[in-house]
Amino acid sequence: MIFLCWSRPSRQEEKACINKSGVFNYDSRYKGATAKPVFNLKQDRELSDSGFLVNHARIFVGSGLETFEKGKSALQNWRHFSLNWAFVDSKTRIQSGVKFCVCAKAVLPWLLMPLEVVYVDESKNSKNALASYSFGSGTLQGHLLAGEECFSITMDEKKDVWYEIVSFSKPANFLSVIGYPYVLLRQKRFARDSTLAMQKYLSADIAP
Repeated sequence: MIFLCWSRPSRQEEKACINKSGVFNYDSRYKGATAKPVFNLKQDRELSDSGFLVNHARIFVGSGLETFEKGKSALQNWRHFSLNWAFVDSKTRIQSGVKFCVCAKAVLPWLLMPLEVVYVDESKNSKNALASYSFGSGTLQGHLLAGEECFSITMDEKKDVWYEIVSFSKPANFLSVIGYPYVLLRQKRFARDSTLAMQKYLSADIAP
């Protein structure tokens, strides 16, 4: 089952995709694994032996509490998906159990890839950061990949603010198996474009 659309998907088409998507397409024992520290995730032999690859991107986006709060708001409004080739409905609530679609333009059609928010985590004055906000989402049936992805905004003890993407994934169907090198390239492009979009948005937003 693959969800395709020959023009930019409408909200009705997104809803149809979500309604048909079913349950998670990866093992429940890995549910919430992206909440772990990146180092631990990369060293997880069980995950790698199951065929999952870990992807990680992290970029400095500014300093101070104001930048952190605006970065948090940016995530909650899906600014990190404000790309000319990929988007998520900005009205999608970031709350555990909420299903949504990532719409991405392939060579010709648009792909609709269903996911569900697995967890949302917000903390202040923790061991590793002054403040952090993150959420992870898992792939559902009909997604090209099987796995999970976490987006986070963090302010460290120096009050530097960082945007981070962590994911683990593997092909979920014949199309992604055949085109896996292309899928990996698209993952890298998304990480690059998303981090640049967040950096640009925050620097413009906090300008005096």
